[in-house]
Order: sequence, then C-alpha cells, then structure tokens
Amino acid sequence: MSRAAENPPRIVSCPTCSERVKWTEGNPHRPFCSERCKLLDLGAWADETHTIPGDAAHDAVSEGLQPDGR
Repeated sequence: MSRAAENPPRIVSCPTCSERVKWTEGNPHRPFCSERCKLLDLGAWADETHTIPGDAAHDAVSEGLQPDGR
C-alpha cells in the first residue's frame, strides 16, 4: 500500500483568503489556494503591510557607510 493511501492529505487554510486547501505535491501554490493569493501575499510583504516584529535592521546604506564599512 502506498504512503498516500495510508495518510489522507493535510488540509490547511490559505493564509490570504482562508479557503481550505490540500497540502499536496499536486498543489503548486501551497500553502496558498491560487497564484492570485500567492501574489497578494507577496505584495503585502513588498509594501511592508506584513512585517516581522522587532527592531529595525541596520545596514550600511541607511547609515551612510560605504559597502566596505567606512
């Protein structure tokens, strides 16, 4: 008996629209339900609607330093 027959696919909620979708290799958009929801989520990260809590990262550009740290 194959492993797929032994274990039913995991059902997850799409992070964008909450539609319930199967977490399988047959779903190329997982954990999303569609390409549209995947792109909406990417856009939210790009425009900083989604962020990771914490202190802002420091980098050479924002501090006016050269790439070599001078």
